[in-house]
Parts: sequence; structure tokens; C-alpha cells
Amino acid sequence: MQRGTFQLMKSVNKSIILNKIRTSEPISRAQIAKDTKLTPPTVSSIVKELIEQELVRESDLGESKGGRKPTMLHINNNAFYVVGVDAGPETVECILADLSGKIVERVSSKLNIPITNGQFISILKENIHKILHTSKPYHDKILGIGVAMHGVVDIETGTSLVAPNLDLRNIPIKQKLEEEFNLVVNVENDARAMALGESWFGGHGDADSMVAVNIGRGVGSGVVINGKLYHGAQDIAGEIGHMTIDINGEICECGSRGCLQTFASGVAIAERTRKKLEGKSETITGEEVYKLAESGNTAYIEILEETGMIIGIGLTNLIHLINPRKIVLGGGVMKSKKFILPKIKQTIEQRVLSPAAKETEVTVTKLGEDATLLGAVSLLLVELFDPV
Repeated sequence: MQRGTFQLMKSVNKSIILNKIRTSEPISRAQIAKDTKLTPPTVSSIVKELIEQELVRESDLGESKGGRKPTMLHINNNAFYVVGVDAGPETVECILADLSGKIVERVSSKLNIPITNGQFISILKENIHKILHTSKPYHDKILGIGVAMHGVVDIETGTSLVAPNLDLRNIPIKQKLEEEFNLVVNVENDARAMALGESWFGGHGDADSMVAVNIGRGVGSGVVINGKLYHGAQDIAGEIGHMTIDINGEICECGSRGCLQTFASGVAIAERTRKKLEGKSETITGEEVYKLAESGNTAYIEILEETGMIIGIGLTNLIHLINPRKIVLGGGVMKSKKFILPKIKQTIEQRVLSPAAKETEVTVTKLGEDATLLGAVSLLLVELFDPV
């Protein structure tokens, strides 16, 4: 679907109705009018248009509350598709997913460091071309491309301003991909994309405020309030990895000391292990720490439990600042949830300010390693279903 066509599909009332159907299906026209405060003729007219565009489908009749039984409405999930890209820092992964987040095609390739801006863009293009080549029956149904990129992203221009793990700056991702594919391209920080993906596809019901925290090679988060990402005044909201935990701690890659990232990332866990078990674990990785803990080695179990306590301190600070209804944890480090999660919850329980704040639910993503990819997909869907 070309860029102009996608823009024509969007309107405020249409998106209000689409989102109501998405979150409440099956639902009748009358119930939509009642819940949205739109007039019944407006609802009927827009629903007719949505059915013609194949975005909405009708199902068997619903229950009657007196009079004729209503026809129920659903989102037609395979009416359109979105290309989602998780861009780095070690691989580029690319999927094609329908409106429900069901993945129908997948490709990936490794990134070899060092790399230039041009080489990075070429790898993105190559993976997207592969997806498009293997999904020719869907070509006319593709809404656009969502890209989840680590580091600092200017979402207005779709430019990667700083990609620290790739040592790249000012990559014009949106511009180059729109020129290549003539599709709408939205670019977002990977942790924030993951948060949006959790909100859309994570099965969290009607949680009105949620924070998703990605703990892996680094630590980042995204804040979703009433279904929308919160970016902050200078677009750095969610940088929980650079919350100071110890003013005398290790120097972080950002230049400050004692950031949460210097304790909780996979690299940091391995480094703490090397220091605590000097001479025994000189080349150990975070993944190996988990495997040794899983085998019952108490020294490694204690390191992971300590990591859970430190993450719990960071999340307690987050609860005091934002007071979200739910915190969802993802990333490679959370593969050790067996040892980490109980300590996180225990620390929050002990440190949180008020009994009511203890009601913030802390859980691990059910989307697994696809959380960020589905977040990239949701960057397009949020425009179609809720552009207000």
C-alpha cells in the first residue's frame, strides 16, 4: 500500500470506531454508538466504509435486548499486514505480521562490526526485500514498515541519532526506506517499541498505564499511558538504565557512575561475577552465569538474586515516580527469571512507599523474543487505529 493510500485511510472518527471494535469485539453498531458518543448514522456510515475496505467483517447475530438481533462486528485481521524490523545491535530481524500480530514470514541476518551508515541501511533494505519477495500475495495489503532501533531516535524524522552499540550516528532510516519501498516507515527506540507492542499484543487487558523494561545488552524502558507512548519533553523518557543506583559505582557507557545498566545488563552481570569469583570465571558470560545457577551452584544463584534485588530498587524508584498499573520485564537477562523475579518482587514489597503502590503488577513478557518485533509492527497499527 503506497504512502498516500495509507494516509487516506486514516480519520479521527474512523479510528475511534476501529479501536472500539478492536478492544471490544464482537460488538454491535448500536453499542459502538453508545460507547463512543458518535451518532448511529455516523457509526453506520463509517462501518459500511470499513467493511468495503475489508478492515471490518460481520459475524453471526448477537443477542437481542428486544427487537431484531444485532449483527456483530470484528476486525478482519488478515485484511492488512505490516513489516516489522528489529534493527540491531547484533542482528537485523524482520517479520511480516497481520493486524492481530500473527507472524506469517520471518528473515534475519547478522551485523558485522565495524559497520558504516550505508552498510547498515543496505542490510535493512536487503532483509525487507527478502520479506517482500517471500510474501508476494500480501503486497497490496502491506500498510507500511515499523523499525525498532536501539539508542536515541528522532521519531519525527525517523533518524537514528546515536546507535552506541554500533558506534553510528545520524542514520536516515525513514528517508532511505521510504525512498526504496514507497511505504510509510515509522522508526522508534527499541525499548519504547517493545512497550507499545506489549500494550497491543501482550494480553494485558485494559491496563491504562504500563512500563515495559528491556534488560539485555543494555537496559531501557518505554512508558505507555492510555495506549500511547510517552516520550517526554526531550524524547528521553524511559531511560531507566541510566538511573543512578550507586554514586560511587562503575562508570557507565553514558559517562556517569553507578547506573542501573552497570548492574543489571548481561555484560554487567558477567563483570560482577568475574570480580566476585576472581580466578574462577575470567571469561564467563551472563548466559553462562544462568546455566551455572540452574545447575544448582549457589555462588551463581546468589549473583542472580543480587541482580534481582538491584533491579527491584530501580523499579521501586520507577513506581514512586510514575505509579504504573503494570511493569512488564523482557530481554535476555529475564531468561533467569526463576532467580531474579522473586527478588525483584520482594525488594519492591519491602521498599515501596505505600500499601496501594504494592498493587503494581510486575510480570515477565509472554511475547518472548518477539516482543520488540511486534512492537515495531504496532508502530503502524497505532496510527491506523488511534491517530488522535
